[in-house]
Amino acid sequence: MSNAYLCPNCKTNRTRFNIIQQVAKAVKVDKVTGDILEEFGEDIGPLHMPYRGPSYKVQCGVCGLVEDEISFIKRAQNHQ
Repeated sequence: MSNAYLCPNCKTNRTRFNIIQQVAKAVKVDKVTGDILEEFGEDIGPLHMPYRGPSYKVQCGVCGLVEDEISFIKRAQNHQ
């Protein structure tokens, strides 16, 4: 996280951001009620795909846009 950021939405914020950590939890839910029936650990089984998304996202502290970090980095690189 040692890159300059620039919000791709408001195009003015370069200093105020929220880092949102994403922690995925594999679960099995009831199809009618939505209640969690089972939580999986390391062994999630062959029918459940593991989470492959980013470990965190970035939110602009001015306009509230939430995106992958690369969006903020690329915007800053293009406007130096």
